[in-house]
Amino acid sequence: MSAPSTPSAPSVAKPPPFDPGDPLGLDDLLEPEDLAIRDTVRTWAADRVLPHIAEWYERGELPVIRELTRELGGLGALGMSLTGYGCAGATAVQYGLTCLELEAADSGIRSLVSVQGSLAMYAIHRFGSEEQKRRWLPGMAAGEIIGCFGLTEPDHGSDPAGMRTHAKRDGTDWVLNGRKMWITNGSVAGVAVVWARTDEGIRGFLVPAGSPGFSAPEITHKWSLRASVTSELVLDDVRLPADAVLPEVTGLRGPLSCLSHARYGIVWGSMGAARASFEAALQYARTREQFGRPIGGFQLTQAKLADMALELHKGILLAHHLGRRMDAGRLRAEQVSFGKLNNVREAIEICRTSRTILGANGISLEYPVMRHATNLESVLTYEGTVEMHQLVLGKALTGLDAFR
Repeated sequence: MSAPSTPSAPSVAKPPPFDPGDPLGLDDLLEPEDLAIRDTVRTWAADRVLPHIAEWYERGELPVIRELTRELGGLGALGMSLTGYGCAGATAVQYGLTCLELEAADSGIRSLVSVQGSLAMYAIHRFGSEEQKRRWLPGMAAGEIIGCFGLTEPDHGSDPAGMRTHAKRDGTDWVLNGRKMWITNGSVAGVAVVWARTDEGIRGFLVPAGSPGFSAPEITHKWSLRASVTSELVLDDVRLPADAVLPEVTGLRGPLSCLSHARYGIVWGSMGAARASFEAALQYARTREQFGRPIGGFQLTQAKLADMALELHKGILLAHHLGRRMDAGRLRAEQVSFGKLNNVREAIEICRTSRTILGANGISLEYPVMRHATNLESVLTYEGTVEMHQLVLGKALTGLDAFR
């Protein structure tokens, strides 16, 4: 009788080397097309934005916004998750990766793309007539037409239901009056999506630039989002034809659904700002010497780097999870609030901690850290303040409305 054979031990694959840039191996979650899109946007930002962004930020302007918008259109980055009308039809994850790479360059560049695609184009694509879509979307997707989105007012930010901008019927026309504030792209936009109160409820209107009574003075003296065009929208008896109204929505559901789409991009984008700041701190810690050795060799510095890496890559993982849910049609607005609240808050903390590692150099525009930190102060409160997102989650958790 022969002796029983000994089963061979299962082969164990050797894990890849530890990658400080991707410590959790999150790239394994991405498809080859995802990686190609991400790398294309990263290369574009490195070539076209990073060499100039400190100067633009210091000057408080984005002088080449029209050129950059056309180039972004050529990349397919404008309205990229929309389908048809010249839009790329990309996945939500691919759009998120694009936002991450753009905000790693500067929040102002990501804001340009978010407002164009997730607010202005999304509103037209979802709620517009076929004629409106054909008129505006191809040019906007190509970057030939810039759009803006007018919801926030000087006295009504977190509570848009109290808006004072109103539209009245006059025969077959509409006449708009009111003010909108803190509008990205406003003074360079070819079309503004303006939300106004009507006798029928809140409606969206497409206001072409150059309409009599419509102006968009630029807002200056900003200490955040300085490389971004921010404007007021002024509407004084702006007369529009009947077909200027978005026909497929009435009420706040319209603008709020657009904001939810844009907030999703912030969930990713904020991690780009955090990543750029973390990478600057990590490189600095490896090379800056004090007491005879690199400061990265001291325990307190390593503790900071480890904690930042944890929050950065947890945030990217959260963004990826929300993106997969969006692609599956399962993403809820409360989950977007979850991501926006967590990721922007953690991104600011990463920037602030990075600044401490760089010491005095951290406040210099030779490094990206302070620029990202000040930009994120705006990202923290636009498209829903911290408190609003906390209350959205509080209501979802308890079933009790604490807004009023």
